Amino acid sequence: MRRLICSAILSFWTLLPAAQAQQFPIPGRSITFIYGFPPGTPGDVYLRLAGPRLTAALGVPVTVENRAGATGNLAAEAVARAPADGHTVLLTTTSLAAVNPLLLRMPIDPMRDLLPVMRVFDAPNVLTTSTVQRPQYTDCRSLMTALRAAPGRLNYASSGIGASTHLAAAQFLQAAGLDVQHVPYRGGPPAMIALYQGEVEFFFYQSGTVIEDMRAGRVRILGITSAERHPQIPEIPTIAEACDMPGFVSTTWHGLMAPAGTPPATVERLNAEFRKINAMPDIQQRLVSLGLTPLHGDPAEMSAAVVKDVTHWGEVVRRAGLRPE
Repeated sequence: MRRLICSAILSFWTLLPAAQAQQFPIPGRSITFIYGFPPGTPGDVYLRLAGPRLTAALGVPVTVENRAGATGNLAAEAVARAPADGHTVLLTTTSLAAVNPLLLRMPIDPMRDLLPVMRVFDAPNVLTTSTVQRPQYTDCRSLMTALRAAPGRLNYASSGIGASTHLAAAQFLQAAGLDVQHVPYRGGPPAMIALYQGEVEFFFYQSGTVIEDMRAGRVRILGITSAERHPQIPEIPTIAEACDMPGFVSTTWHGLMAPAGTPPATVERLNAEFRKINAMPDIQQRLVSLGLTPLHGDPAEMSAAVVKDVTHWGEVVRRAGLRPE
């Protein structure tokens, strides 16, 4: 009898966390993360890594919906119009709040219609050139010398107007005082093909995406846009080092947002669980292997980052002469 009672108590305490988790906030209902970019991109990879951990913590199923288009605006609108109960969450990027309102006609106001939950990782870009088509660019200074010698006559690629790859390049050119023609492509892969084929001189792209190309000898990485060298490619200098641009930093974050009106306790619970997830060694290692930096802030930290980015990227957009589409 004593053994039976002890077993019953042990079972009760084992099941209690799961029972409590299922109260978040509607028992048995799944959480859907909507991401405005295609499968296989860094945010999508992150959600599929984090999903099982969140299910274990909250006791509810987790699904990921890729709703690509309009630089993340379609996904943002879907979440903004969803019930404010914590079961529909947006994974978005810096561009949503800091860049899209300046360049696109938006159906929602991100600052009014969405609530910050947490920035989950930071993503630097790297300055890349073709080792085959542009072997003369052995470092950042040789590239800058060539660009300065042919003002307005050479091209650079981006994955689209207003994308992080475009804005990193715009910030770089503004800092260097260079005049280079922008050629936007429909996404990163077509821009990389243009780089391989010699259609452009350089392309700023996500570091984790081009590391294998660098190690295979297809591209040369001249610098990374983060404040410090990345542990995945410690041999690559920062743009500040390589290009003699002290203080140059140009990174973009991915972050979670919920519909406006979501209860503060629900937002705080999501934040707490994702901070735990990002502290897990295997998650940290995987993010670093992708060239990303895990973040651990709270909703207030994300709000402050958005305000700072609105000012920073607004100035880059203004100086680049970009206009709303």
